[in-house]
Amino acid sequence: MAERRTVRAFSAAPVPLELIENAIRCASLAPSGANQQPWRFVVVTDPRIKREIRLAAEAEERENYDHRFPEEWLEALRALGTDWRKEFLEIAPYLIVVFRIDFGLDGDRKIKHYYVQESVGIAVGFLLAALHIAGLATLTHTPSPMGFLQKILSRPANERPFVLIPVGYPAPDAQVPALTKKSLTDVMVIL
Repeated sequence: MAERRTVRAFSAAPVPLELIENAIRCASLAPSGANQQPWRFVVVTDPRIKREIRLAAEAEERENYDHRFPEEWLEALRALGTDWRKEFLEIAPYLIVVFRIDFGLDGDRKIKHYYVQESVGIAVGFLLAALHIAGLATLTHTPSPMGFLQKILSRPANERPFVLIPVGYPAPDAQVPALTKKSLTDVMVIL
């Protein structure tokens, strides 16, 4: 896992669907509050839908970069070389959109879900690890707001977008910033 890095330059080379299915199977095994498994993994391969997602994401991101993000956030992002352009959303062979299911439905009755954010976060961690182990590159993309994903992908009202993950092989010329991770002594306390 020490080798896992976020990639923003993907190859369009095909990826066997079996790798995606296995990774989602792994993610679906994550622990969840009351074992309610409040997640949905929507796998997008259709170029028209990927284009629609890209255009909507870029519209939100352009607004973020131009007007919403405070200067401190923009400064933090400069080191990563990101901007509002998100061509990888069309190039990556797969987009996995993870939705959190805020409540269950039994007919007209709502069923309360517990620890939804935490549960879906753990499942996404499992998913990213499984994709990495399968030799695939990923990016956790969280355009804000993300409501357009619910509309484009025709998801019901009880499902809300959590993260958008482009998946594929890295482009041959993919570059990642030379980032360092905190040491164990910086992140662990033993009492």
